Amino acid sequence: MDTSKHHAYGVFKPVGHMVISFANASLADKGYEVLEKLHFGPSDIHRYTDREMLAQIDADLAKASPVASVGQELNLIKAHRALAERGYHWLVVRVGSDDRARQAAAALHTAGAERAQLYGRFIIEELIAHPTDLPQVRESPDSGLDAQTPSGREDERAELRPSRATSPRKETGS
Repeated sequence: MDTSKHHAYGVFKPVGHMVISFANASLADKGYEVLEKLHFGPSDIHRYTDREMLAQIDADLAKASPVASVGQELNLIKAHRALAERGYHWLVVRVGSDDRARQAAAALHTAGAERAQLYGRFIIEELIAHPTDLPQVRESPDSGLDAQTPSGREDERAELRPSRATSPRKETGS
């Protein structure tokens, strides 16, 4: 995936794609298989290991424009960073429509995906809800993403589902 064309104001924003997080490489592999069964091709799916995501986020944070802080893009990559530090892996999937994205998110949730975010031009929509998620209260560029956890921290989401998560850095690689 050529990430240079998937940036807005210096920050990763793959419009027309879903960004899906998994607690470890094994679950990401399972997610890839689910997507293949849904007829997504290899050119539609890009994998990111925890280390690759950390490197991309660090590069994005270093070159982010002040305009990027107007929306939630900066907060979202910081949330991704918190998960990457815990060993999470990602699939970034080009989707043809919102309906196809919702179908894939439902199947990926069953396969162990933690989050599936659909990137539109003006909005980034979370497609996976968990029973432990609290109602969204407040979210702004200043206050950050509402992680829908008691502490408001993204890494707490991973702590709430320890059976799915692994300890940091246990599984790395592609």
